[in-house]
Amino acid sequence: MQPNNPFTWASGWKSPIYCDNRITLSHPTIRTFIRQQLTQLVQEVFGPIGCIAGVATAGIPQGVLVAQELGLPFIYVRAKPKEHGTGNLIEGDVMNNQRVVVIEDLISTGKSSLQAVDALRDAGYDVAGLAAIFTYGFDVAADNFKHANCPFVTLSNYNALIKYAGENQYISASDVEVLKKWREDPAAWGKN
Repeated sequence: MQPNNPFTWASGWKSPIYCDNRITLSHPTIRTFIRQQLTQLVQEVFGPIGCIAGVATAGIPQGVLVAQELGLPFIYVRAKPKEHGTGNLIEGDVMNNQRVVVIEDLISTGKSSLQAVDALRDAGYDVAGLAAIFTYGFDVAADNFKHANCPFVTLSNYNALIKYAGENQYISASDVEVLKKWREDPAAWGKN
């Protein structure tokens, strides 16, 4: 929590918090829990699939873990084609006509996730949907996923995080208020 020294997102938005799910990879118990929960979510929501695709970069390790748990092939989608070698946008043994679930670490606006979905569709994959660890729950993300006809599910969300952090005194009551205010209009927050 850094309201006086906010983080800057790729979108240019300023944020008093940064949700870094990569840290979970350093903790075997947490990593295992997330792998198991994402795997269960994928199976329950999307049914039979033939492949798991991760979104570079933070969706790659989570996707590998889910693919391993399910015994499925794994591929990943770069943000842009590789500038050397094969110039691939999608890495792995690309098998067209596979039903795939995309794995992401978090969803803010959904832009990078949906770029990966589009790349997979363009390559001939049947994208069943996307599963992620966390969402900020922005309306723009829900609208973007709806417009792209791509269902998505997450293990947790911003409201649950703030509630838990406040109740367990990881953050103060005044921090909760700052975070609620930021969530109301993240594009404008921190510009004054």
